[in-house]
Amino acid sequence: MSTTAFDTAITQARDLLRWRSPLRTELWAARLMAELEEAGEAEAFARRAAEDGRLEARLAVAAMAVLDRPGEAPVEDSGEGGGDGGGGGGGELPGWVRRMGRVTCEGAWYGKADPYGEQVLAVLAFRYENGKEPHILVTGIDQPHGGLAVDALVEELKFLDDLGLREAEPGVVAGRILDAFELGDRLMGAEVAETLPAIRPLAVARARSVPGLVRGGAPDGAMAAFQDLPDLPGAEEAFGKLTEFVGDRPLWWSPGRVRQFLTSWLPREAILSQEAIEAMPEVVRAWTRHCGDQPAVLRQIDEDAPRLPALMADDSLAGLGKRLAQQNLPE
Repeated sequence: MSTTAFDTAITQARDLLRWRSPLRTELWAARLMAELEEAGEAEAFARRAAEDGRLEARLAVAAMAVLDRPGEAPVEDSGEGGGDGGGGGGGELPGWVRRMGRVTCEGAWYGKADPYGEQVLAVLAFRYENGKEPHILVTGIDQPHGGLAVDALVEELKFLDDLGLREAEPGVVAGRILDAFELGDRLMGAEVAETLPAIRPLAVARARSVPGLVRGGAPDGAMAAFQDLPDLPGAEEAFGKLTEFVGDRPLWWSPGRVRQFLTSWLPREAILSQEAIEAMPEVVRAWTRHCGDQPAVLRQIDEDAPRLPALMADDSLAGLGKRLAQQNLPE
């Protein structure tokens, strides 16, 4: 790698040794990891740092190792005040370095980032083992494109004050964050915030550190919390199809999502009794009230619901799975 890039990293590490902040150092290391990976210079940097041997170079290697292997502490420990704290070739890393990555998750929150839930926020709160530098990891997860991570940031707890997120199980939220990052890794050309790569190593490391991880799309509590099903014949059957449609992304409920459900998905996929078809508009309105009662969503229901009986009766709109299922229905 270039001498200039390496010298810049050394200079930044020297400043961090003076700051004595595990969080600031981990954020810097995450950004450095992203830059090295993008430039294809990660291995070259590791070799150069090993050859250099200065305290600053060893700090960089230790910080990146903590993010790469959360829960471990592959750093030297000489006590809280150890190390020379500056340049030069000798000395042990100071004791505060040992706290990097050693955090406890103190809470989690989950909810909409916008009125229609097209993006949700998954939040984890952490504090270092000495009780200092409390912080939250906020991950924005896109819903229309499958639930991939599109942005992340580290903030103070007061950042949550005006977001209206609900408390959630830390292991579930952490699992959703990891699932979202893994999905993004599998999608070529996914549109994400320009700042995401620089925070990704820290975000993934923090999520992995949470005990009791629940992976693979843990059920969202929004469906279970719904208690306002209309007292109509066929309402339970109708709600069952709505549950099937929203799947593991129930917070995403926009005018476009409603139109897709009423005019496309139901005619293509669903076999419903006449009672369920008649109850469906009121079931969808009740679910809309549960999801925030957005006027634009209600207007979309008013526009599309009257067409539902005719669309359900049009056999040409049925998908292959529905056609096969209809053939097997009893006479």
